[in-house]
Amino acid sequence: MASGPTLETARLILRPWRESDLEPFSALNADPVVMKHFVSTQTRAESDTTAARIKRHFDEHGYGLWAVEVRSGAPFIGFVGLMVPQFEAPFAPCVEIGWRLALEAHGNGYATEAAWEALTFGFEQVELAEILSFTTLENQPSRRVMEKLGMTHDPADDFDHPSVPVGSPIRRHVLYRLGREQWRS
Repeated sequence: MASGPTLETARLILRPWRESDLEPFSALNADPVVMKHFVSTQTRAESDTTAARIKRHFDEHGYGLWAVEVRSGAPFIGFVGLMVPQFEAPFAPCVEIGWRLALEAHGNGYATEAAWEALTFGFEQVELAEILSFTTLENQPSRRVMEKLGMTHDPADDFDHPSVPVGSPIRRHVLYRLGREQWRS
């Protein structure tokens, strides 16, 4: 389904997407707990559209949001990877690191482990100077992952996400940054 490199960690495989990932991806996107910090859950058609957008990104950039599987375990727990945001923002153009994992995969350190591997790819293979991440103000689990990765937050960078309706409690987003030199240290 998607092309791109495969990355491996001690417990995880970050790999190109397969057709068999679409059904569990749809279930993940329909889960209101997983999607708590998004505008809404997704229907199967919306989820498939998201997967197609991920494939196009890999085709265009050579990297993207990898499908994540647990070695000797779950064949698909979600995605982690690098993406060029498709909205206008003061910090764009940029590359974002992001993740979305099934509820059963939460609390195992998988997001941090996989994100570290994606950062390594972004800084060493793509030679990015900086990688950003952002989420809603209240998304403490994702903010903790960003901080564990060594990313820094400056409240002056926080922004209203243009894809979130005005008046929505999740419109305001925090922005975290990590530069290549900061990552190396």
